[in-house]
Parts: sequence; structure tokens; C-alpha cells
Amino acid sequence: MEEHKGNDREEIFSRKVKAGKRTYFFDVKSTRSNDYYLTITESKRKVRDDSFVYEKHKIFLYKEDFDKFVNALQDTVDHVKNELMADFDFSQYEVEAEASSEDKFGDDLKWD
Repeated sequence: MEEHKGNDREEIFSRKVKAGKRTYFFDVKSTRSNDYYLTITESKRKVRDDSFVYEKHKIFLYKEDFDKFVNALQDTVDHVKNELMADFDFSQYEVEAEASSEDKFGDDLKWD
């Protein structure tokens, strides 16, 4: 088994969001100098050769960009909810989010 040579950092905190065939992981990791950064991973389950494979995409977010990222995300979501889909009732998804956060099945699925 190949060593990671320090490329994978220790995970400090993690949250998982299940969304159909996709799962999102929000992980806080530490640097060698005890600084922190966030990785956001999208994992998509796909069928290949009669079995499942997971395709993943990762974003690294550093502390100096946290506020800019969160503000841009919130502005974008607000625009969709308030300008593009003002007539749509998004509250139906709040119940689903609460129910899925209590779902403990499949917690063995983990991406670094």
C-alpha cells in the first residue's frame, strides 16, 4: 500500500449531505503549521461495468476566502429563490434536510 507522504491532512471536523446519487462532504483539515482549511467534495455514484464507482470533485477553501465564498453562495441562492423562482415553495426541502441529517445509514462512505 502506497504512503500518502503527508498529502492527506488530519480531519478536524466533517459534515455529510446526501442528495440523491450525490453526496457532499464538508471537511475541516489542518496544515502542518496548525492552520485550517475546508475541503468541499462532491461524490457522484455511477454505474460502470455492472458495478458502482464514485466520481469525485474537490474544492479547497482557505480561511482568507471563507467570507467571500459564503457571501457569494448566499447571494446566488437568494437570487434563485427570490428573483428566479419567487413562486416556488422551498420549505418542502427543509423537512427533507432535517430527516436526512438524522439518517445514520451509509456513514461508512467517506472521501478524503
